[in-house]
Amino acid sequence: MIRLVASTFAALALAVTSIAGHAQAFPSKPIRLICPFPPAGSVDIASRAIAGELSKILGQPVTVDNRPGAGGNLGGAEAARSAPDGYTLFMTTSGINAINPALYAKMPFDPIKDLTPVVALVSLSNVLAVHPSVKANSVAELTALAKAEPGKMTYASSGSGTSIHMSAEMFKHLAKVDILHIPYKGSAPAITDLLGGQVMMMFDNIPSALPHIKAGKLRALAVTGAKRDPLLPDVPTVAEAGVAGYESGVWFGLAVPAGTPKDVITRLNEAAVKGTGSPEFIKRMTEQGYTIIASTPDQMAEMNKAETARWGPIVKASGAKAD
Repeated sequence: MIRLVASTFAALALAVTSIAGHAQAFPSKPIRLICPFPPAGSVDIASRAIAGELSKILGQPVTVDNRPGAGGNLGGAEAARSAPDGYTLFMTTSGINAINPALYAKMPFDPIKDLTPVVALVSLSNVLAVHPSVKANSVAELTALAKAEPGKMTYASSGSGTSIHMSAEMFKHLAKVDILHIPYKGSAPAITDLLGGQVMMMFDNIPSALPHIKAGKLRALAVTGAKRDPLLPDVPTVAEAGVAGYESGVWFGLAVPAGTPKDVITRLNEAAVKGTGSPEFIKRMTEQGYTIIASTPDQMAEMNKAETARWGPIVKASGAKAD
């Protein structure tokens, strides 16, 4: 009996040591962070900011791999197919998790079942920006123009199903206007065409639109959050501007392939939360309009549920569809 008890304790000690050793050993090689949108957009900005912090904290290079397309679905499918070992991270968004499943007839992956939450990192509002050639200095004037010529005004988005797309669809639904959607593979190419006048307006993430607004190359008419943004204090919210009940935003967070060991997820969460507290990260994010969240995996999972319940009915009411 004594020998049996001793051997049992020895086995348990070995198991605990093995688990601890596994956690301490991770990571032992470079990590890939898949960003499902092109360089220079808001998701890419956040991806590169946290990748730099993770590299320092984890002691291994964390490299951003841009895989744009299909509103983030191409990058998400790539992440879902990757080995569940913690060496592939995915910068997901509330749009990919909650909007895409309601928008796309066929999803190449299930963002809830095929990916596991690690940390919700940051959130931000969008801004309704128009090309200077658009003869509207307010949301009311823009709405009047759209109603005068249904279907002739155009708006750009970073892809079907993104928060930028659905912010516009919510506006169309609540303001009762008909504006043509022109989707792009990311915010950066969409902004490029907006600056060139190929499209007339866009509900862009504030960080990527802000430099062009400050330079006078775009005109900001409203922000999409529940309250005014500190970086654009003189710009009203869409609701303040006369579209009652309007509120839209987005958050970004890290996820890993389903089946990734829990101790690895815990290690990644701890490193990411620590990274969001660095002075460099805080400065970079807040100066560009992001709000830092730094959640637990469980909190991120609850955020996914809340976003799904919120956006599903809005997508259905908008009638928006994507192939």
